[in-house]
Amino acid sequence: MNRGRCSTAGAWLVAAAVLCAAPAAAQTAKATLKDKDGKEVGTLTLVETPSGVLLALAVKGLPPGEHAFHIHAVGLCEPPSFTSAQGHFNPGTRKHGFMAAEGAHAGDMPNLHVPASGEVRIEVLNQAVTLRKGAPNSLFDADGSAVVIHAAADDYRSDPAGQAGDRIACGVIQ
Repeated sequence: MNRGRCSTAGAWLVAAAVLCAAPAAAQTAKATLKDKDGKEVGTLTLVETPSGVLLALAVKGLPPGEHAFHIHAVGLCEPPSFTSAQGHFNPGTRKHGFMAAEGAHAGDMPNLHVPASGEVRIEVLNQAVTLRKGAPNSLFDADGSAVVIHAAADDYRSDPAGQAGDRIACGVIQ
């Protein structure tokens, strides 16, 4: 009877069971936002949670006022217009806006309120998206996704983009 060998094997089985039962590390992603001149204006960190994706945004150098903040359908940010990011991320083919009866796009998020300093730090939970590859609402679909800040506020109802105006900053989600 070799008790040392059996207890060592038993310890490995217990350790393996504990490791397998532990939750996996939260999936994360990042984006660096740049303005039309290619200057870095902020960062976005995304974390998958049981309730959706938590987005932590830190930006500086934006014009004061309200600005629309959206996730766009394509992970491409070609300045100066950033139209390469295409429309809002909308895998459910809904109408735009929190106030629209048939809305909102998965990429619709609340406006940013930028003070005179031009600096903002916010956290937003988006329950309509995921970072899990292969899911129908994954930000990591075949063409990726981008985050865009617009020149004006989103009116939360006008389709397709809430009358938000030009795109002033963009970052590819990676």
